[in-house]
Amino acid sequence: MVVLLLFLSALSFYNVQGNVGPLVQTNQGLIRGLQADDGDYSMFLGIPFGKVQEDNPFGPALPHPKFEQVFNAYDDSAICPQREEFNRTITGTLDCLHLHIYVPNKASPKNKVPVLAWIYGGGFNVGFAGRFLYGPQFLVRHDIILVSINYRLGPYGFMCLDTPEVPGNQGLKDQLLALRWIKDNIDAFGGDVNKITIMGESAGSVSVELHLMSEQEKLFNQIIMQSTSALSPLAEPFSDKTAPLKIAEKLGYKTTDLSDALKFLAKIDPKAIIAASIDLSLLFVTCVEKRFDGVESLISVHPLHADIPKAKNTKVLAGFNNKEQLVQAATRSADAFKNLNIFQLLAMGFNVDEDFQVMEDIVRRFYIGDEEVTELLRWKIMEFESDWFFNYPMQWAVTNYLEKGVQEVYQYMFSYSGGRNFFKNRNNVTEVGAAHADELGYLFDLSFYKSHSDEDQRMIDQITTLWANFVKYGDPTPETSDLIPVKWPPVTKDVYSYMDIDSELSVKRRAYHDRLSFMQLFYKTNWNRLKGNSQN
Repeated sequence: MVVLLLFLSALSFYNVQGNVGPLVQTNQGLIRGLQADDGDYSMFLGIPFGKVQEDNPFGPALPHPKFEQVFNAYDDSAICPQREEFNRTITGTLDCLHLHIYVPNKASPKNKVPVLAWIYGGGFNVGFAGRFLYGPQFLVRHDIILVSINYRLGPYGFMCLDTPEVPGNQGLKDQLLALRWIKDNIDAFGGDVNKITIMGESAGSVSVELHLMSEQEKLFNQIIMQSTSALSPLAEPFSDKTAPLKIAEKLGYKTTDLSDALKFLAKIDPKAIIAASIDLSLLFVTCVEKRFDGVESLISVHPLHADIPKAKNTKVLAGFNNKEQLVQAATRSADAFKNLNIFQLLAMGFNVDEDFQVMEDIVRRFYIGDEEVTELLRWKIMEFESDWFFNYPMQWAVTNYLEKGVQEVYQYMFSYSGGRNFFKNRNNVTEVGAAHADELGYLFDLSFYKSHSDEDQRMIDQITTLWANFVKYGDPTPETSDLIPVKWPPVTKDVYSYMDIDSELSVKRRAYHDRLSFMQLFYKTNWNRLKGNSQN
């Protein structure tokens, strides 16, 4: 964490000392930004869009008050309370509901450009929106505005108590506040409010889909979903209504009254609360909310049963990486395979009843037959985990969108192995293929990559062109070129075309058709056993 903080502090010092950027009049007040030193764009960093309530930090945030004087948007270092993923240190502050806006210099209120809003992943427990991970250079050069959004995580973002004070999904509602801020203010920066795309990866992708499923007003025109869906077992709604009591007791205050526990915890250092939550192995994710008069509800039904009226007239770009669980598979020790029953993961999505063992056996036989589980089956097990958590949920989401009447769906599979495969590199994995989150190294200018190969530059150029074309035109390939030599067709009910994004771009049909067709049949056969069906 020391390295991360030093990096962010250095960026802020250099920018404040080095230049004075543009001044923008917004509905919230005057905001001064900075001129970037690595491209033809301006940066407006750390704009507060929401304010966490001091007496109820676990509840919904409020819109940030208007600025009484010029707000200097120079600092993108704010991180919401969490155990960050790089050095595993506990850090963060509740003064974190900020967004960062990156504006190409050609944009103005008289020359408006499309807008891309980014929602980071991290399992709803880690992540932050700053340039350390999500440098804007690669995307903003395509003449689009990029906005990256911070939101609360863990107990502060996803405690769900079925009470008006803590109804649940506060982190998603932080995102909603930010999207409303963008809709109300982005035109002042030269953004086209009628061309807003929201994009997310992993938990960010789940968030994007939940905003599409919600009953709230439609604040965007298109969505980009990278690597999983709200239909994934990883996104299965869950709530622990005793969480405040457990955390309070861990911190020395024993009570059976939720209100008393929350009042106690509101005065405690957020870092201590994060540490206690981790020690207790508490799970904080999205939940299905109980409705209360006067309280905004974002998820009121299980995603399985969402009608998605906003799907109509929406365009979607969605996909997954070709070996989502590659890092987990490659780093699993030989001893870890002893007595490993990976197929018990089915219990994350299905109710365990007298027939559960039969279900488990069917899946086991499809993926590994009657073979004993050893490290020789490392890659077969990877295929199951990838299909279960990521591939099939995304394919299911695509099918769901077609049934709900979306305008067009463009599906992809990212397969490229290069020097910027983010998650593989972090874990020193050298096997060929693209793991979960590996595409981020080509979409964003990650601060710790100082150089890259010509091949990696071509991939950067290709994927950012495809994504930016979708943002601008609703079509990732409005025309072909030397850089993008193939036309990317949308999915139809009869033909599930997808773009395989590799060293050579190619259009293929039905990714992993045998495995995902099996999963589709398995889900259909056991539909009534899905947890989502038992909650309705």
